[in-house]
Amino acid sequence: MTIRPCIIIPVYNHHTFIEHTLEQIRIYDVPVFLVDDGSIAECATLLRELAESNPQTIHLLRLDRNQGKGAAVMEGMRFAAGKTFTHALQIDADGQHNTKDIPQFLEQAKQNPDSVICGKPVYDSSVPKGRLYGRYLTHFWVWVETLSFDIKDSMCGFRVYPLAATLDLINKNRIASRMDFDIEILVRLYWKGLKIITVETPVIYPENGVSHFAMVKDNIRITKTHTRLVFAMLGKLPCLIKRKMTS
Repeated sequence: MTIRPCIIIPVYNHHTFIEHTLEQIRIYDVPVFLVDDGSIAECATLLRELAESNPQTIHLLRLDRNQGKGAAVMEGMRFAAGKTFTHALQIDADGQHNTKDIPQFLEQAKQNPDSVICGKPVYDSSVPKGRLYGRYLTHFWVWVETLSFDIKDSMCGFRVYPLAATLDLINKNRIASRMDFDIEILVRLYWKGLKIITVETPVIYPENGVSHFAMVKDNIRITKTHTRLVFAMLGKLPCLIKRKMTS
């Protein structure tokens, strides 16, 4: 299967980092969809200028108000699919992800076009300990929700989605629209039968970086999402057990 990949970057007031991120991505000659998630005027103006100066490779979508990372990514997916792209590589705007690994992610997607290619972070000393330890609780619940260890990390926003299968899922389900999006979409794609392929990749937290993870609010959202997923998983137990026994 010949894939036609693009890159989707959700942006919310990342004007101090997005130009550098795009500069690193540009060498791979892959079309980029910037989704402005209701940013302030300074960021919105910069994104418009970047798109206007690179109309062949950078496409800009703007949401009128901030709707959350997940909402921005899903809007980007719909737009990209409408432009006949088959796969979308999601990457953060804030410089956390190692853009040098983009070829590896896309090669894995080429070799496994029906799978989700998912980053597993390799952290350095810059990672906040609260964020690091909190991930382990989510790992536990994802393993419960899937009855497997196939998803090594469900919170890393560096991944490649097959668009047809992903949008089919999105159109049939209410998917979390904020920081819990990365978790829910991956669990539900696993339930749908997609294989999850893991790529280890360095993740850093840049000095003066812009993170919109709200420790209290987003952890509450994630907890609610896990609760929904656990209850939904109960109805899928026969299929999950059968999958586990035949794998």
